[in-house]
Amino acid sequence: MEEIDLYLRKSKIVREGVEALTFETQEARGREWAARHDYRVRKVWKDNLSAWTDTKRPDFERALASLRRKEVPALWCYAVDRFDRKGAFSVLQLLDSGVRIIFDYERLDSADPRDRERIVSDAERAKAASDLLSHRVRDTKRVQRRKGVWLGGAPFGLVKDRHGKLRHGKEWSTVLRILDEVAEGRPPRVVARRLTDDRKPSPKGGPWNASTVRRIVYNPVYEGWQVVALSRDYTWPVAYRNESGERVSVFAAGVEPVPAALVAKARRVHSGHQRGALGPRVGKASHLLTDLLRCAGCGAKMPTSGRSYVCNSHAMGKPCPAPASAMRARIEEYVYREWVGAVSAADVDAGDPLMIAVAERWAALVAPEETEEAQEALGAVKAAEAAVERLANDRAKGLYDGAMGKHFPRLVAEAEATLREAQERADELSGRRIDLTMFDDADMLEEAWEAADLPTRRDLLRVAIEKITVTQAARRGALFDGDARCDIEWATPAES
Repeated sequence: MEEIDLYLRKSKIVREGVEALTFETQEARGREWAARHDYRVRKVWKDNLSAWTDTKRPDFERALASLRRKEVPALWCYAVDRFDRKGAFSVLQLLDSGVRIIFDYERLDSADPRDRERIVSDAERAKAASDLLSHRVRDTKRVQRRKGVWLGGAPFGLVKDRHGKLRHGKEWSTVLRILDEVAEGRPPRVVARRLTDDRKPSPKGGPWNASTVRRIVYNPVYEGWQVVALSRDYTWPVAYRNESGERVSVFAAGVEPVPAALVAKARRVHSGHQRGALGPRVGKASHLLTDLLRCAGCGAKMPTSGRSYVCNSHAMGKPCPAPASAMRARIEEYVYREWVGAVSAADVDAGDPLMIAVAERWAALVAPEETEEAQEALGAVKAAEAAVERLANDRAKGLYDGAMGKHFPRLVAEAEATLREAQERADELSGRRIDLTMFDDADMLEEAWEAADLPTRRDLLRVAIEKITVTQAARRGALFDGDARCDIEWATPAES
């Protein structure tokens, strides 16, 4: 008994009731044909994809390859329009190669010379019908998009009303929470874990992941805008522009989007252009150098034990090749003297990097509200610079060669205007000065130290010191030698 393969195809979206397009119906029809003509079905190939677009159809290509290699003498397909909609040229290539294809619905067999003309003409008709349908669908979608009708399924946290406009759904509060937490400085993976732990439903119903959080942060729909994908490879959708170059709202009347300031801040913080409000949680440390010291042997922190700072790994029974320890009084006195010398020697007026770092950190301590405002302004500048650069890069990649290309000059002008405004705001805030007089004079610095309590002393050290790496003593009981055993990493200015 000869063998035959079946090729089944249906589009991703099939209307209910059109049974001829279902895999089950096509396969049953193919097996009936094979039984009537004394064939045994060797392989069933299936593609749930369009036959017209440039989308690769893996099983279609494999089925044809099997034919060409003569692994099977014939291929059955339900109908010409289920096979290919790219016209006569595509079908002629196959007919000229000598392969046998049966089109059941039209009762055509490429092995019969009389059917050749009919197969070619039917292929052209299928292409014409597909072209017309595609044209109508594109025109319909274009008009709907201009009117602010959301064309696909409603995004997470939103629902579509009967007019195709978007309204808040029951998960809208989760969308706001995501943007709030990212703006505060939590990484997307941490936000995803927290949402999963709190049993908040994700868009797909399973655990949250970082990529889903990022997509929500960067999707313009949550700002209320119609969106369009520049290309399949472009990471995020962008706001759609109509013929006038204007963005189009997809929210129903009276429905508020996520506040623009919150969206902008979340994106700046995630992109690293601005620091979030959340920093490392510092407990109520009772010793001067806690959390500054690191063991050179293994990199572990050095909390106190008795009268000494010791390698935490070694203290916990974990392996350390050279566990460090130092008497509290000796190392604290050494670090204090080094701190006074380095800070008082740094030139305020000359823009010494250490003094710039001290100024930034001291300002964050004594004027936190003003410092946060300045950081936000600087973050806005960085984000605006990145937006201008991204437009140029996207243009170079050809992403604006299509319909969105005519809006490119306007997009650049808007991005440059945003950059100018952000720079003006940052320049205004950068003019505010913090009194650094005591850091420029060793006597004043020592007086301030003597008058300070332990928390203030800890803060004073940390405005100038990032961390201190301590090596193991040369021998047990050796006198403490700070120069030999301590490597102080001084603070550096925040990235500009």
